[in-house]
Amino acid sequence: MQVSVRDNNVDQALRALKKKLQREGVFREMKLKQHFEKPSVKKAREQAEAIRRARKLARKKAQREGAL
Repeated sequence: MQVSVRDNNVDQALRALKKKLQREGVFREMKLKQHFEKPSVKKAREQAEAIRRARKLARKKAQREGAL
């Protein structure tokens, strides 16, 4: 990952880097890997995340269709 520093403005470049890392999910992955997660817990978490994503997608779809 690469971020360019313009006009010697390191703070702005650091903000851009953090935003890119956040979008890529690096911080979330680091947090999850800090401690061991049992396979059963991992499976349950992933299923809950999938349900959350599906509900969010359905909400957005319903909102789009309702607006038309």
